[in-house]
Amino acid sequence: MRVREVIVFFSLAALPVWASVSARADPLAPADAAGHVGEVTTICGLVASAKYAPQSIGAPTFLDFGSAYPRAAFTAVILGGDRAKFGAPEKTLQGKEVCVSGEVRIYKGTPQIILTHPDQLYASPRAGL
Repeated sequence: MRVREVIVFFSLAALPVWASVSARADPLAPADAAGHVGEVTTICGLVASAKYAPQSIGAPTFLDFGSAYPRAAFTAVILGGDRAKFGAPEKTLQGKEVCVSGEVRIYKGTPQIILTHPDQLYASPRAGL
């Protein structure tokens, strides 16, 4: 492997760790997520509603922040293929203050982060845990 390829490899390998660390530096409120589409960041707030939709395409679990669906300011989504890594978040996280990290995207007008790994989800510092 050439030196340039080694540098690119290690730079890319470190990117998720850097993104995760930098995303947690200044968490955003759910209402501010729409202004950060395309950015890797952290959103902290109250899970106002949570639902597992096993019959829907992708068997998603939705964690709605700010307000309950359909007026959620922000949604974290766990797809069925990753659900086992998170347990039953629709039962354990509703009404809890949590933070999620990842790239903010827009889906049908609502900002969201797709969660693929439990490290992207943690108790909010405001939760007093």
